[in-house]
Amino acid sequence: MGYQLRVLVAKPGLDGHDRGAKVVARALRDAGMEVIYTGLRQTPEQIVEAAVQEDVHAIGVSLLSGAHNVLIGKIAKILEARGITDIIIVAGGIIPDEDIEHLKNMGVAEVFGPGTDTKEIVEFISCRCEQP
Repeated sequence: MGYQLRVLVAKPGLDGHDRGAKVVARALRDAGMEVIYTGLRQTPEQIVEAAVQEDVHAIGVSLLSGAHNVLIGKIAKILEARGITDIIIVAGGIIPDEDIEHLKNMGVAEVFGPGTDTKEIVEFISCRCEQP
């Protein structure tokens, strides 16, 4: 691969627990990706703006608060409204199985639950963001 993947790791909403997001961010960085971590309590607008400014290939959204449908949906809608089609969204955290299909229909490329091996996340992002 002749370029470095750039991934924005975000914690939207009021959720203040970011240990999982930091573990994933470190795994992505250790795999050679450039990781931008937005920190806690970001709005969907702030997340999209940071993704655009940082020219990322993927946005990784970590949620434990139960507001995943609303917050991730808003991120997807903002990207769509701005005509941004080349940034994938992946989600992780406490997301019920019955919500995964809905999130994918909103544009989420994949949902990773608790206990997912970080290698699986790295491989998914690497494969989905690989440029021809």
